Amino acid sequence: MAKSKKAPDFEQSLEQLESLVEALEAGDLTLEQSLKQFEEGIALTRACQTALSEAEQTVKILTEKSGQAALEDMDIDAADE
Repeated sequence: MAKSKKAPDFEQSLEQLESLVEALEAGDLTLEQSLKQFEEGIALTRACQTALSEAEQTVKILTEKSGQAALEDMDIDAADE
C-alpha cells in the first residue's frame, strides 16, 4: 500500500513546531505528554531541515543554470549578532 499522505509544507511544520515549543515551555504537560511532544518536535525539525536543504539545492541548481555566481554559505554566528 502506497503512502497517500502528503508531507506538510514547511510553513505548516514550522508553526506546529513553534506551538510544541510553547507548550513544552509552559510546563503544564505531564512527563509522558512532554516526551510525546518532544518526539513530534524532533520529527518536525527534521522535516523542516529536509525542506530547507531541498530548497537550497534547487536554488543552487537554478543559479548554476543561469550562469550566476555560486552561492556562498551564510555565517550563522554573524547573522545572530
